[in-house]
Amino acid sequence: MKHPSNRELFAYWNDRRGHAKAPERSEFEPSAVRELLGDIFVLSCDADAEFPFRMAGTRLCALLGGDVKDKSFPAHFSQPSRREIAEIATVVAEETLPAIAGVTAAAPDRSTAHFELLLLPFATRAHEPISLTGLLAPFETPQGALGPLEIVSWRYIHPPVEPIVPRALRKLALARGLMVYEGLR
Repeated sequence: MKHPSNRELFAYWNDRRGHAKAPERSEFEPSAVRELLGDIFVLSCDADAEFPFRMAGTRLCALLGGDVKDKSFPAHFSQPSRREIAEIATVVAEETLPAIAGVTAAAPDRSTAHFELLLLPFATRAHEPISLTGLLAPFETPQGALGPLEIVSWRYIHPPVEPIVPRALRKLALARGLMVYEGLR
């Protein structure tokens, strides 16, 4: 992850999930990431309805040209990228696997604006709609509504199953001039 906003949201999401694959939506407290709320969104994971926005921050709505509540997330992408972003969102939701993507769009002044898109799943619960959250972080702030978004690159993020613990080293002198360092937990 390159953008500090995405690193901050991912760190909070990772902390909230603990040892689970993803945190429950009720464990996610928006006030903990209040500085990021303008760029954060929540999608309903309904492929038939094309992943409609359940909520979107004000800066994101301004970049996408207005209120996006209940509108299709993939519809804001160029035709070649729509199927790809829908497949990525499906994997994020169904496999509970975060994803990060490089995104570009035409800015109003016809320059290219660069973004980093983070998609994070919520844990699924019986009788509750499946949803995911995300953040579209701009590397430069374009003024006005953008043209269609275009996926440039993407990858899934495999969070560690166990927390990363610093390792202790033990130094062993096996033979004259030969030192072995053994890692311990």
